[in-house]
Amino acid sequence: MRPALIMSLPLLLFFIQFWSPSLQQFPRSCTTPDVLRSKRCCPVWPGDGSVCGSLSGRGFCQDVTVSDLPNGPQYPHSGLDDREQWPLVFYNQTCQCAGNYMGFDCGECKFGYFGANCGERRESVRRSIFQLSVSERQRFISYLNLAKTTVSPDYMIVTGVYSQMNNGSTPMFTNISVYDLFVWMHYYVSRDALLGGPGNVWADIDFAHESAAFLPWHRVYLLFWEHEIRKLTGDFNFTIPYWDWRDAQDCQVCTDELMGARSPLNPNLISPSSVFSSWKVICSQPEDYNQREVLCDGSPEGPLLRNPGNHDRNRVPRLPTSADVESVLSLTEYETDLMDRRANMSFRNALEGFASPETGLAVTGQSLMHNSLHVFMNGSMSSVQGSANDPIFLLHHAFIDSIFEQWLRRHQPPRTHYPTTNAPIGHNDGYYMVPFIPLYRNGDYFLSTKALGYEYAYLQDPSQRFVQEFLTPYLEQAQQIWHWLLAAGLLGAAVAGVIATIITVACRRRQKRRKSSVYGERQPLLNSSEEEGSTSYQTTL
Repeated sequence: MRPALIMSLPLLLFFIQFWSPSLQQFPRSCTTPDVLRSKRCCPVWPGDGSVCGSLSGRGFCQDVTVSDLPNGPQYPHSGLDDREQWPLVFYNQTCQCAGNYMGFDCGECKFGYFGANCGERRESVRRSIFQLSVSERQRFISYLNLAKTTVSPDYMIVTGVYSQMNNGSTPMFTNISVYDLFVWMHYYVSRDALLGGPGNVWADIDFAHESAAFLPWHRVYLLFWEHEIRKLTGDFNFTIPYWDWRDAQDCQVCTDELMGARSPLNPNLISPSSVFSSWKVICSQPEDYNQREVLCDGSPEGPLLRNPGNHDRNRVPRLPTSADVESVLSLTEYETDLMDRRANMSFRNALEGFASPETGLAVTGQSLMHNSLHVFMNGSMSSVQGSANDPIFLLHHAFIDSIFEQWLRRHQPPRTHYPTTNAPIGHNDGYYMVPFIPLYRNGDYFLSTKALGYEYAYLQDPSQRFVQEFLTPYLEQAQQIWHWLLAAGLLGAAVAGVIATIITVACRRRQKRRKSSVYGERQPLLNSSEEEGSTSYQTTL
């Protein structure tokens, strides 16, 4: 890529952002006192000026109906946490979108659909980060940094609990960057429940981990993040790359060309040669928030930390192997027993890393499979609530999602295999995912990626895989430098033509000289023979 083009890319992306709406958490238009008091989050779609785009048949404002099926015993409280029966504490009416439409105002397309009227069905392919071309890797890094530095124009985060807002009359919301919005979401869904009083919390609560919703929730999370980057950059071909860490001996993506090498000055920091060395983390001090009875407000709290491999070896002896993955995939039950970290022979629990991949039995004192990568990174990624601060989180969870997809294709479980009742709070089939707005139920995403419009390159059939992993990168590189190739081809043709012309002219002249030389010699020789005889002929010859 030419230097001028590389320098102009950030400027181009800077202008694009102003036309790029975001897609999650609290819509800015739903954070006003009037909306909070009415509990009606049904924004007007700008496309036709109607609520939820109703005039265009996109959707309508509807009462939110939540499941009343019982939860498990892990959280014994009721009415103390804003996330209970999400999103009723904040809103009891939201947009219900029709057809292929999606979004808080029904202004977007469902996953896998594109076009002005969301009628174009298209499958995107997520590829290994090592299969990306150099320019694709650079583009991915630039997109990450753009998201980190761009304030979300449509969404805000809540900085206090609803009881502090005087029934909505005093809203507590603040701006957040596109990237940090997702960091905050991961914090909010997994934070402790505040029970009242400094440090008085209930820790055994998590709406996205340690039970059935772990895999569907993170699937939606990645889809939203991917969609958000497409909106921000205008690159609708963008997909999240994955890191296949099977049998890895170290952090293969920890290089300055990718996610940042280790700093030579401080092993806990990122190399100054990487853009990630300037990143600041948020939501990384849960104990402090609990003590002060506050929520993370998105304020920067220090540099991104990472020291891969220098972790507790007793907790994580090694990274997962290909055999580990295969053993986990052989488990036939999605959830078992109490459906939490103590579950035995549960595919979800083994993949998440609370059960042995070899035996399927729950273990304590060790972090395996998914969990092992977080501990191995030994930094910002090692704390559940703040783990999304490290962009390696995305590569890691994309690969976890691909293993989930392998299991779905191999066992083809019906939706009834997903628990409908007695799972820990937030994990039943009918529970809406915290803290997403628009609303999505856990069980709706217990299905193949094919239905959601995306695929993983290494799961494709051999012919498709060859095209995606080997042919496509070269074609994309050729597309980027096609004008140079065309110019080189034309120049080469011109040079070849000149050389051919020179050779042709030279050959003709040489042939002409030969003819003239032969005629010029024969006549004198004959004359000489006639005058001097054969001896003179031979001598002349």
